[in-house]
Amino acid sequence: MMISRFVLAVVLAVVMFVCGTSAYLYLGSKQSKAAVPAQKPTAATPRAQALSLPGTIYLAQSGALYSLSAGRFHQLTPEAGWTMPALYPDGSKLVAVKATRSYSDVYVLNRFGTVQRQVTNNAARPRFDISDNHWSFYPRLSADGGTLWMAYDQPKYGYDAIFSIWSMPFGGTLRQGRLWTNANDYTGGDMQPVPVPGGLIYTKYDYGPDIKLVGQLWFTNRAGSAGKALTSPAEDCHSPALSPDGTQLAMICTYEKQISYLTIATWNGSSLGGRKTVVSNLLVAQPTWAPDGSGIAFLAPAVGAGEFQLWWLPKAAYMPPPPSPPPPPTPGGPHNGPLASPSPPPPVPPVKPVQVTTNNGFDATSPLAWLG
Repeated sequence: MMISRFVLAVVLAVVMFVCGTSAYLYLGSKQSKAAVPAQKPTAATPRAQALSLPGTIYLAQSGALYSLSAGRFHQLTPEAGWTMPALYPDGSKLVAVKATRSYSDVYVLNRFGTVQRQVTNNAARPRFDISDNHWSFYPRLSADGGTLWMAYDQPKYGYDAIFSIWSMPFGGTLRQGRLWTNANDYTGGDMQPVPVPGGLIYTKYDYGPDIKLVGQLWFTNRAGSAGKALTSPAEDCHSPALSPDGTQLAMICTYEKQISYLTIATWNGSSLGGRKTVVSNLLVAQPTWAPDGSGIAFLAPAVGAGEFQLWWLPKAAYMPPPPSPPPPPTPGGPHNGPLASPSPPPPVPPVKPVQVTTNNGFDATSPLAWLG
């Protein structure tokens, strides 16, 4: 009987831990599996110089951070659990997560990958029980650089690790932090905070009417407020990204299916407008706007079982220029009958996403950071 109770306790502990981290694993499940190992971006051929995107993009592969600038990749950190880079508002430094098997922390790095300081200390002391450790994911800084936002597994009870959105003074400690959202138990909780003027957009994971785990975008303007849903459970949306001018929001919506659409909606500061699907034939992850507004980068496999590659969607694909007006009829001159109607302009072929890399395997759970 004692052995049976012990086995039952172990099983329950494992189940609670899995439920607590289900949202992160849910995002990870969207990654495809390939039989051939991906090459490091610095070794892959052909290199990304076939398409030189503006500025510098920071992204993660196999626990290392890389930068892509002027068509070439540079490895910034060793393969040591580094993921989820985000930029300082002035672009001078990075914040990123370093994850181990039992906890993760937020660090400050310079743009060349050198650690400047550790922001959180989530390893339990003494390290005797994994349930005493904590996890920080998806760090983002406020526009003034004074506040750090992140998904953090507190409060938690043993192995029941439910993520909520927290803020803390960037120069302070978590003891000075504030709990902003109230996550739902056994869902994985709230993830992917995006600070916006007047509040915060984030992804809330919950069970929909059909008892499936789905994502919803939510907005709140003060700590502890219930806020309001921006998308419905049926849309199953996550990974919000605000455009540089603050008027549009890119997101991933799955509609509770094995799909991953890149969707755009207008944003007026408190609610979303009509949805527009701009990529529907790829398993899209981590949309990121170009700082100059010229397009959107994202991750997606080129084939169903492939690794996640870097893609580029030019602005003309989702905001085509208005058609040119027909030329006015030539005045004067003799006419034999009515004037002929001007010929319509030839149809413009649709602008499609451009595959930037071909044999890399980027981390589809890690947002991209883009410096102009």
